[in-house]
Amino acid sequence: MRAPELSGEHWLNTGGERLTLARLRGRIVLLDFWTSGCINCLHVLDELRPLEAEFAEVLVTIGVHSPKFLHEGSSDAIEAAVRRYEVHHPVVNDPEMETWQQYAVKAWPTLAVVDPEGYVVHVAAGEGHAEALRRVIAEQIAVHEAKGTLRRGGSPYVPAEEHAGRLRFPSKAVATAEGRILVADTGHHSVVELASDGETVVRRFGSGERGAADGAFDRASFAEPSGLTLLPAEIAERAGYHLLVADTAGHLLRGIDLTTGRVSTVAGTGRQWRNGGTDGPAREIDLTSPWDVAWWAPAGGVVVAMAGNHTLGLFDPVARTVSRFAGTTVEGLRDGVLEEAFFAQTSGLAVQGDRLWLADAETSALRWIERGVVHTAVGTDLFSFGHRDGDAAEALLQHPLGVAVLPDGAIAIADTYNGAVRRYDPRTGKVATLAEGLAEPSGLVVTGEALLVVESAAHRLRPLPLTEDTAQQVAGDAHEVRRPPSVLAPGEVELAVVFTPPPGEKLDDRFGPSTRLEVRASPPELLLEGAGTGTGLTRRIRLADGPAEGVLQIVAQAASCDSGAEHPVCRVSRQDWGVPVRIEPGGPATLRLILAGTA
Repeated sequence: MRAPELSGEHWLNTGGERLTLARLRGRIVLLDFWTSGCINCLHVLDELRPLEAEFAEVLVTIGVHSPKFLHEGSSDAIEAAVRRYEVHHPVVNDPEMETWQQYAVKAWPTLAVVDPEGYVVHVAAGEGHAEALRRVIAEQIAVHEAKGTLRRGGSPYVPAEEHAGRLRFPSKAVATAEGRILVADTGHHSVVELASDGETVVRRFGSGERGAADGAFDRASFAEPSGLTLLPAEIAERAGYHLLVADTAGHLLRGIDLTTGRVSTVAGTGRQWRNGGTDGPAREIDLTSPWDVAWWAPAGGVVVAMAGNHTLGLFDPVARTVSRFAGTTVEGLRDGVLEEAFFAQTSGLAVQGDRLWLADAETSALRWIERGVVHTAVGTDLFSFGHRDGDAAEALLQHPLGVAVLPDGAIAIADTYNGAVRRYDPRTGKVATLAEGLAEPSGLVVTGEALLVVESAAHRLRPLPLTEDTAQQVAGDAHEVRRPPSVLAPGEVELAVVFTPPPGEKLDDRFGPSTRLEVRASPPELLLEGAGTGTGLTRRIRLADGPAEGVLQIVAQAASCDSGAEHPVCRVSRQDWGVPVRIEPGGPATLRLILAGTA
């Protein structure tokens, strides 16, 4: 199909110039529909970097930022995200999701390849498509070089002015027994030790270059480190290091010996987990975007918020093993026993004796684990958010990233996209607001008489007094994720997920079915028949009689391998869709989603 022209007036990384597909005719254009709070979207940014370098002469990548949360649509938030995640291609703000609708996008992230003549030739939803895109782009180069329609050179990318300061987009912090503050200086790919004043730099671990090198404090490298936890003294002595770091974009856990300054890799392979084993020797298991870590004695190790696949892991620093602690990899909010609970991009952990508190970012939820059972204090689902205080059952958060236990037993929440610090009292079940007007607070640490807030987008730590009388009540509106619903007919509907292996690949059926499809609904009564897991990518489902509204939650997975190779390289493509639907008599009786293929 002919590629629709791009909507949106606010452009970044172009020197203020508005781009059009017409102007880019002759180049291969890759549209990346993303939003800054989506972990899968962040994975895709990393996947695209090698492709952008390899095909720099012919490829123009354009990020179409179509926000999920209200905060993500603001210009300041997008500008911060582009700098935080080192996005080195043009980005257009699509706050009303006009371009999203023109391209019939259904999920974050979605990628669309536009050929030099202005036609969409390939669409892929989800992550893990780097090799497929490489083959599609190479094929387009060959075709259009032969036709004489390929144009090289002339990148529209204009670098933005970078922030220079002591910290750059810090994310988490912990306090040592001596009162010093260790900070994950995420944007500088390092860990910083500050004096007790929270400002004076004592030393820095990491060269500042993005990487995964071990060694001395000034030669080691990290990739967007986030969570930090100090090991108990006896565990640290046996493990050989004191501080454990969630090296998020490197998909690793790193240990720092605070005596010698040496950095070592203690878990992960550096490859992002896609499918397969999660239990075994720590250096042999793939991890996926570990976002926070917390030593928790009842679990017998370090709980890892594995944001990349919506689970919690468990790392034993003495036995040097990792295992699945909780979750199923299905994104959502479901309480219950550990192995059956659903999580959604868990990004913050805090220990309170036998309770482990956690912030689930994508469900805007505060939750806790106690005696092997998951509970929810605040939050309802993947699609509801806001800034509202009062009874926990009615309170609303917006994409929280951090939690901390206050001296009086209440829980402080870094309510990131509301720019606030909130307070939940487990004794009364009430939520209040401690502070507003913060620039994306993402971490919290209690130090003496203050609550230290890691104010990420302001590149600083900010102390707040630990006094309950500063709390206020905010009666904000409820919001929902803004996406146009798909209108469907009541009764029987054909659900089809399209997956076409890229050039040179075929479906991998060596060990059984190569595809998997899981379907659920919210509310459950929306889906009368067809829920559950199967191997085919096409399924007949039965929807409730209209009119009704809800969300179909669909997970599709497909495995493909190089065809004709003696030792083929194989890949797994996976995507989770939360498709808002409205049931109306006379609506379409088909729902078509593209995992990968031609539009």
